[in-house]
Amino acid sequence: MDVILLDTLIYLVAAVIAVPIAARLGLGSVLGYIAAGIVIGPVLGLVGSETKDLQHFAEYGVVVMLFLIGLELEPRTLWDMRHKLIGMGGLQITLTTGAMTALGMWYNYDWQTSLAVGMILSLSSTAIVLQTLTEKGLVQTNGGRATFSVLLTQDMAVIPMLAILPLLGLAAGPGFAPDGSIRVGPVEDAEHSAISLVDGLPAWGVTLITLGAVVAIILTGIYLTRPVFRYIHAAKLREMYTALALMIVVGIGLLMTMVGLSPALGTFLAGVVLANTEFRHELESDLEPFKGLLLGLFFITVGAGIDFGLLFAKPLTILGIAAAIILIKGSVLYIIARLFRLRPRGRWLFTLGLAQAGEFGFVLVSFSTQTNVLSAPQGQVILLAIAITMLITPLLFILFERKARAAAADAPIVEDVIDDKGPVIIAGIGRFGQIVNRLVQSCGYKTVVIDHDIKTIQLMRKFGFKGFFGDPTRPDLLRAAGLSEARILVVALDDPEKATRLVQFARKSHPKLHIIARAHDRNHVYSLYAAGADDIVRELFDSSLRAGRYVLENLGMTEFEAAEAQRVFYHHDRHTVSELAKLWKPDVPAAENEPYIARAKELEKELETTLLAQLETSSEANKKAS
Repeated sequence: MDVILLDTLIYLVAAVIAVPIAARLGLGSVLGYIAAGIVIGPVLGLVGSETKDLQHFAEYGVVVMLFLIGLELEPRTLWDMRHKLIGMGGLQITLTTGAMTALGMWYNYDWQTSLAVGMILSLSSTAIVLQTLTEKGLVQTNGGRATFSVLLTQDMAVIPMLAILPLLGLAAGPGFAPDGSIRVGPVEDAEHSAISLVDGLPAWGVTLITLGAVVAIILTGIYLTRPVFRYIHAAKLREMYTALALMIVVGIGLLMTMVGLSPALGTFLAGVVLANTEFRHELESDLEPFKGLLLGLFFITVGAGIDFGLLFAKPLTILGIAAAIILIKGSVLYIIARLFRLRPRGRWLFTLGLAQAGEFGFVLVSFSTQTNVLSAPQGQVILLAIAITMLITPLLFILFERKARAAAADAPIVEDVIDDKGPVIIAGIGRFGQIVNRLVQSCGYKTVVIDHDIKTIQLMRKFGFKGFFGDPTRPDLLRAAGLSEARILVVALDDPEKATRLVQFARKSHPKLHIIARAHDRNHVYSLYAAGADDIVRELFDSSLRAGRYVLENLGMTEFEAAEAQRVFYHHDRHTVSELAKLWKPDVPAAENEPYIARAKELEKELETTLLAQLETSSEANKKAS
């Protein structure tokens, strides 16, 4: 027990130290975890033989992650992805396997070994790639969705690969039972082999049991989940929800292993089935912490398991294989990205994100050595090359970010030629500006909309609203939009500094122009007031005021009393802002501005007195009316 606790402490300390450092350096958590594993394993020797055993357990982080991703996808969404799953994913596996096989045969390896290595190296790291995409907010991008589709196809491809590998070992290999039937499960060793439901069965029996397991998961998710959740809910114990969530994931993972399928694929399927249920968010909140910890542990074991002795003994061979994996897969992925017309940013994310080998390669290499497809020394070299490519992956994502930034900086910005004028100019068409624009146009008035976000402008045009792409703070664009003839300028920019500069320019250029400006907070109100805005709207003020009215109504006030309190507060706050604006100094923090603080206190007392008097008046009026 003491040894277990000591090992646990070592892993946790390594993660707590290394990961925040890596995150601060912009390297991402994955590289931090792997580096921590390298330090406590090969470098300091604090952990040893238990790392491989721990990796079997930590691989459930991938399983939990696929389950949570499945919860985000409705079955219809998955169906809509079928072209990417079959097209991009299938093409990537086929072309990569073919290229790797040809390379192996060129080096005079037999075709069975070359094909096995090609299939193994065609798989990418679901754990590292999805974790990094999530951290960097890239999952929902065009390239991120394409990357996820290929990863999902690869997970599904593990199933036929497990069936093909024993055939490559020829009839005498241990992948065959005495009666000639095929062993299809990922058997790693006797100690860790799972109970199999298909071992020794003929091919038709394996197919029947496998399909039965998949159908059982779907039917359980549809018909049994709700009654079980109601039963758990009756206990009124929060931890029971967590226990149930873990039971679902572990149970499905075990069932998939027993029929020779990928546990990650099974739990992903279960997540898709449960995506439309009312328990989706409960499951997500319960499993999210386990996913993070298990994935972190998995990455540490990858780092700790790198055999630097073998690497130093054969550096050119192993590094050459790792480089060949990345170059060949990257080339194939880039070609596929061009064929499917991914945009440049998505193309590079797709190419660099999937260029490594993956964790399922560990399982397939072990399985291949047991079925005599690979020799033990070959398996060790391939395992180390896979680990090296996984270690390099976070660096490839850093390369992607730099390439994306450089491309964005070099890309020419072609702004629209503004050929329209109107009485109202709206600068900025985000959530705030959209409402203003719709209201004004619905009342029959013409507006000229300018925004620097091309996607927002394109979306507007799809819905029939005209807008111009360009920087609203540029004087030439404002003049082209008819600033000199316009009656009203609405400044609805997200950036407070740009909004203030725009108000200053518009006021100096056209003193009679009525300027309505969106303010980020109270300090921004003062800046806009000083810049010359006529009407200033704090972006959250009105909605917060309405929420406060609802609070008062539910505390016992009548609707009339709450509305009066809201009205009094609104007018007094406008008076307060105009009074304090005279005392505000942009170069002095509010906490150090003594006259400002003193006047703010006086006005707050006035508000309290005014509100109490108004409530008394409203209460008496209600009594007389009743």
